[in-house]
Amino acid sequence: MKQKIVPIILTAAATSLLTFWGLGKITEKNSFLPDTGQTPIHYTSSNGAVATQPVDFSPAAEAALPSVVHVKTLTQGKTVLAQDPFGFYGPQRYRTPDQLGAGSGVIISKDGYIVTNNHVVAGADKVQVTFNDRNTQIAEVIGSDPSTDLAVLKIEGDNLPFISLGNSDEIKLGQWVLAIGYPLNLDATVTAGIISAKSRSIGINRRNSDQATAIESFIQTDAAVNPGNSGGALVNTQGQLIGINSAIASPTGSYAGYSYAIPSNLVHKVATDLIQFGQVKRGYLGAELLDLNNLNPEQAEQLGISAEDFRNSRGVFVNRVLSGSGAEKAGLKKGDFITGINGTEVNSAPRLIELVARFHPGDKITVDYQRASKPNSTQVLLQGLGNEQPGLAKTGTSNLSDTKLQSVSPAEAKKMGIDGGVQVLDLGKNNVLSASGIRKGFIITSVNDQPVDSAEEVKRLMQSANGTIQIGGIYPGRNGVYYYGFNSQG
Repeated sequence: MKQKIVPIILTAAATSLLTFWGLGKITEKNSFLPDTGQTPIHYTSSNGAVATQPVDFSPAAEAALPSVVHVKTLTQGKTVLAQDPFGFYGPQRYRTPDQLGAGSGVIISKDGYIVTNNHVVAGADKVQVTFNDRNTQIAEVIGSDPSTDLAVLKIEGDNLPFISLGNSDEIKLGQWVLAIGYPLNLDATVTAGIISAKSRSIGINRRNSDQATAIESFIQTDAAVNPGNSGGALVNTQGQLIGINSAIASPTGSYAGYSYAIPSNLVHKVATDLIQFGQVKRGYLGAELLDLNNLNPEQAEQLGISAEDFRNSRGVFVNRVLSGSGAEKAGLKKGDFITGINGTEVNSAPRLIELVARFHPGDKITVDYQRASKPNSTQVLLQGLGNEQPGLAKTGTSNLSDTKLQSVSPAEAKKMGIDGGVQVLDLGKNNVLSASGIRKGFIITSVNDQPVDSAEEVKRLMQSANGTIQIGGIYPGRNGVYYYGFNSQG
């Protein structure tokens, strides 16, 4: 037995040695890199790898952080009229609890002007700001603009740590940015990301303001932003403000990968107007615009856009020119493709609207466009909406001279379960109602908790208000009482 096993073992050992020797020869013959004992690394570029230093965000964070404040709001409880569900006692009055809110803000001047979001302070009876060093002050709401979701606050102080303004027109895709704010009622928080898109329109401002005047040209980033970051700073790696964080795209209400900021150049214009005039004075081109990238070939053909123009044209398609507008007077026509504003190239309607919105009524701008594939240029004198005129000084925004109000009849009031009220038939222009978010058809039941039955009562109470105006009421066919708040400027 032993004589049979030994030859088998020797044969197996010899075979193994021969295998290892052959494998070593093959490896030596096909080796591309010297044996250094390290994992081989291959370049993905034909020009070789480019070494870069890691980005250090600490200087930018340290420069910007003192300028970002925590904004807290208090909205006092209101008296609510509600029907007894069993019908025994008729309408009953209840007092709703106080509501607390929070967001962020950015100091933009050494004398205490602060930019935040309109939705952070809308309807608030009291606004408080807290610095990173725990210093706290009560702030005054100077003005707000639902169309851009911006508001300006004012606190007392001198030589305050204000932020340096950057040029949002110079931002690039892939550029590093920091989001600074007070999310989830935490202390000051810094997150980092990159700019992932520009001139985004997500529809949020159109839901909260007049759709015709809403402006959305957001900077999209993947810097983590959560509730409470609204109104905070988006800064570049030099610590300069390039945007005001405003919204997130999320199925849950918390950060899910995308956040949106209002470009700093638009912020600067809106804030300056609110400080100087108490309202935003915005120029309008007077044209209905369409993005080609939102159309398919069939839709383009229906609009009269040829297949060649659809493939090759750039810019924004002019679908309609409003009669008497600056665009009509300058010679723009349906079918033109606007390609630039004052030398700045435009490829989307949100970007074009943002650029025009930086100018006032009465300003002239240069509009580059293509017609029949040929480049053209014209000067457009921008107009305002309604009676808005260039150079108008700060006026009382509680003036309701062009607002149409009508008393609700006793029979209609009984059907809706209210004691009485005044229905808004037409909001008018350039007043607190048109700027507050109130919609046509709203029935005003109270002004500063005082019941109203006539248009004269509404106007009298609003014009005599000193400071905050709180309007309560209902929308026919909807449940619940709605409240809108704003500061009187009269």
